[in-house]
Amino acid sequence: MLFMRAAFETRRLRNLVLAAGVVSAPLVLSGCASTDDDLDLSTYVEQTEPADALYNQALANMDAGRLTEASRKFEAIDRQHPYSEFARKSMVMGAFANYRQGKYDEAINAAKRYVTLYPTSPDAAYAQYIVGLSYFRQIRDVTQDQKETRRTIEAMEELVQRWPESEYVDDGREKIRFARDQLAGKEMQTGRYYLERREYIAAIKRFRYVVENYSNTRHIEEALARLTEAYYAMGLTTEAQTAAAVLGQNYPDSRWYQDSYKLLQSGGLQPRENSGSWLSKAGKLITGA
Repeated sequence: MLFMRAAFETRRLRNLVLAAGVVSAPLVLSGCASTDDDLDLSTYVEQTEPADALYNQALANMDAGRLTEASRKFEAIDRQHPYSEFARKSMVMGAFANYRQGKYDEAINAAKRYVTLYPTSPDAAYAQYIVGLSYFRQIRDVTQDQKETRRTIEAMEELVQRWPESEYVDDGREKIRFARDQLAGKEMQTGRYYLERREYIAAIKRFRYVVENYSNTRHIEEALARLTEAYYAMGLTTEAQTAAAVLGQNYPDSRWYQDSYKLLQSGGLQPRENSGSWLSKAGKLITGA
């Protein structure tokens, strides 16, 4: 009778565990059973290990290149010891492990969570850096959407602003420069598309945006040359001459300036700056690539 009652209680507790979703976590099997009545409840309960032991195991797996297993260990610490110091460390290390595996969404989510929960922690800057790197690794060719490029800039700018003394700031600034150059390249690609189709107003809008917003990228020379070309094609010779003049003042040895100069000469014109033009004002802000 006692045996039947014990078997009934085991089945009942097992069903409660299943209903509560505990088995969604990794399971540790205590052994095989011949019938449902003989199953032990521990079959369905995650085995708890000391936080320091799990953490050391996770680090050992990372050193050995077993990143998936390392991630599992870090996640286990977060589940089993959520309020421990090791849980805090595991959160940022787990984000790094996901980043190394190319699981960028998981890395971003974990790192953002860390920054939210521990903004004054010594590792907060590193977590923010992981966010930026994860976006950076997803930057696409300029012919495609640049959502990740913009998010890279946002993440790295936050790093620079909130943790200016961090060792990751210099690389963060490099990633910002690259991302800005990428966005400028996207504008140039679109501008050239319109220029080839003689949609000059649309093309000018794109090239002007590069000059006014990305003047310290490598695309500035071509943008000024394309403006010379588009304005000249529209018969706006004063603006074409100003664009070429600004180009020549900043990049006198540029092949783009040589091309612009030849284009104006073909119409009996030369580069000449109109101080009232937006190009003249923008030219004063050009810092070079």
